[in-house]
Amino acid sequence: MTDDSQRNFRSVYYEKVGFRGVEEKKSLEILLKDDRLDIEKLCTFSQRFPLPSMYRALVWKALLGILPPHYDTHTQVMAYRKDQYHDILHALTVVRFISDATPQPEVYLRMYQLESGKLPRSPSFPLEPEDEVFLAIAKAMEEMVEDSVDCYWISRCFVKQLNNKYRDALPQLPKAFEQYLNLEDSRLLSHLKTCSAVSKLPYDLWFQRCFAGCLPESSLQRVWDKVVSGSCKILVFVAVEILLTFKIKVMALNSAEKITKFLENIPQDSSDAIVSKAIDLWHKHCGTPVHLA
Repeated sequence: MTDDSQRNFRSVYYEKVGFRGVEEKKSLEILLKDDRLDIEKLCTFSQRFPLPSMYRALVWKALLGILPPHYDTHTQVMAYRKDQYHDILHALTVVRFISDATPQPEVYLRMYQLESGKLPRSPSFPLEPEDEVFLAIAKAMEEMVEDSVDCYWISRCFVKQLNNKYRDALPQLPKAFEQYLNLEDSRLLSHLKTCSAVSKLPYDLWFQRCFAGCLPESSLQRVWDKVVSGSCKILVFVAVEILLTFKIKVMALNSAEKITKFLENIPQDSSDAIVSKAIDLWHKHCGTPVHLA
């Protein structure tokens, strides 16, 4: 193996396990040692680099407001979060909305509904579209976050961020997708228009569910690092890169239905490369956050 190929192999490996190099990991550890976490710097770090897996849950909890900036209160606050979690769980068990056989993501959904005042009168009622979104995100989150208390709170606050902070931005993403795809490959966009596929692409899967159920969690978590730290626009570039990666396949399909069906079930073996290229595209078009000071 040549020196270059060894370096490339190491880069891909570091990317896969959650950080490109030791220096980035050390920088994050320094930030996490502060008595008062600097949320702005943590956001900037998360925008610039993939988070190491061992610190991801902690950083996400800090950025989503589950934990306060002051480090010395974290144990007390998480004890309170844990008590809340078990109180809600107990209430749902008492009213027989959940049982030991209920899948964990559905448990998280019922907890979220109860907290939001949106618990239906019966568990047999059909789910609303917003419930399906929560369920998809909770299922993906369960694969990323081991602790069930952490998983619930992160899922809940992730969805709240989508519904509040990104409420006005998310409906604009399909138009942005069209704009950036045109810049990267106008011929591919023309083919989608010829097939009347542009309006029928799986935008809900991409931009409402943030690719939950589309990309494997090992790749998806690097995208969600950017969403949690303040950019929903990264989702646009993941969608663009999916189209660029599977251009030959998409160009060979001649109907909107076939194109959409393919994009809803893309092959999983290219996902790491898709996410890496999407992040590069995002930096190319939107710039890189200023370096940590």
